[in-house]
Amino acid sequence: MTLEFNVPDLACSACVETVTQAVQAVDGSAQVSADPKTKHVSIVTQAAQADIRAAITHAGYTVA
Repeated sequence: MTLEFNVPDLACSACVETVTQAVQAVDGSAQVSADPKTKHVSIVTQAAQADIRAAITHAGYTVA
């Protein structure tokens, strides 16, 4: 399934890398696409939405 999130704190490529690592810690095969300009994160994963949201939040980012 594909999850779409708005992450207002996403500011740079390092932020994208941190979010990607957080998501892949939950689902190692997840595909993460994030754009710091639009603050949009798209994730193809089999993990539950709540788990992915929690991972991003735990990494220090707000999920709107």
